[in-house]
Amino acid sequence: MSAHNHDHHGHGHDDHGHGHEAGAHGSLKDYAIGFVLSVILTAIPFYLVMTKAFDKSSTTAAVILAFAAVQVVVHMVYFLHMNGKIEGGWSLLATMFTLVLLVIVLAGSIWVMYHMNVNMMPSMGTDVHNMRDMQ
Repeated sequence: MSAHNHDHHGHGHDDHGHGHEAGAHGSLKDYAIGFVLSVILTAIPFYLVMTKAFDKSSTTAAVILAFAAVQVVVHMVYFLHMNGKIEGGWSLLATMFTLVLLVIVLAGSIWVMYHMNVNMMPSMGTDVHNMRDMQ
């Protein structure tokens, strides 16, 4: 029978060199601040929608999207503890790369769909009108 070494160093159980800096986990104060900000950033758009504060729905949608973007940042900072120091900044860099790719994909998709609609269906309205006249 071989003797088993129960020393767990090297198996990922120690916190040395694995991207876990001291203070990486939030305190109760950080969680409370994040919670209060999240509630405020949810309550304001809710109030704006329920009171119909803006005449145009597009203005309301733009304001809600702005509040949503701020809330995403609040969640990333206070709950996911993402900043430039954690893991040498790689998690923040990966998030920024993901956001850039998301913007490129969404903008490209909208651009392609708009141009396909303009170029492929220019006379759709007149063709339907002509079909009615033929019957």
